[in-house]
Amino acid sequence: MSLAETIAPQLPYLRRFARALTGSQESGDAYVVAVLETLVADPQSFPESNMKRVGLYKCFLKVWNSISLNRDDVAPKTRVDLSLEAITPRPRQAFLLASVEGFTTQQIAEILDCSTREVSALIEEAGEQIAEQTATDVLIIEDEPLISMDLEALVKGLGHRVSGIARTHREAIIEVKKKQPGLVLADIHLADGSSGLDAVNEILLGFNLPVIFITAFPERLLTGERPEPTFLITKPFEPNTVRALVSQALFFGTNARVPDASAGLGGARGPKLATSASSGARALRT
Repeated sequence: MSLAETIAPQLPYLRRFARALTGSQESGDAYVVAVLETLVADPQSFPESNMKRVGLYKCFLKVWNSISLNRDDVAPKTRVDLSLEAITPRPRQAFLLASVEGFTTQQIAEILDCSTREVSALIEEAGEQIAEQTATDVLIIEDEPLISMDLEALVKGLGHRVSGIARTHREAIIEVKKKQPGLVLADIHLADGSSGLDAVNEILLGFNLPVIFITAFPERLLTGERPEPTFLITKPFEPNTVRALVSQALFFGTNARVPDASAGLGGARGPKLATSASSGARALRT
């Protein structure tokens, strides 16, 4: 299979990544064109990798880090675009490779030419910078006191405020009426036998906000049907996982409405879930 045939299926995803990285459609597409021009001029510059997608992104970032395309950005920038620009470049690259493109830590390390430890540090740094931009009030829907205390500490450690802690569906609705949160962390099974799914869906009838489900029963949500939540953490959880998903959920502002539990998770659909070639060639040889 030729290099062109290998990378062609990955180009839509590379364009998505490039646009997120640069903050605009025009600049992102321009960098992708520069990468393609580089590979046409020097096919041997394509990095060696067991995974061609890893090699393509590695190639792209070497070009992106080595040249400046002075194109005028005409497309209006979204809140996410502006937030991305506020994150320093290397943490931004690691964050997007993980959260948008779904690369593993090992693959990101290969793309960025660094250790896995450095990748983890970069993603954590991006999370901290995101938290500074997205500080908000968080509602915790959790019936286990020790777990809710752990979540409260994690949330506050990221610079957010806890607007309330609810143990039941009814308490969750009461807390929302007191103060509208910017993020919800929700368990599924609550103290009185009520459903965190129902509570979240009722909350999202009034307004959209990102939701992270934290549950010991992920199979209740991951059925293979749609819609499914964008952000889901399985108990027992790792604190770093919670920190990372809180930052990502707030950054991308994705809501997480799911079907009513009484409908067997197959009920009505809610809102959509979260989602100069020569200089480039020189860079790829270094």
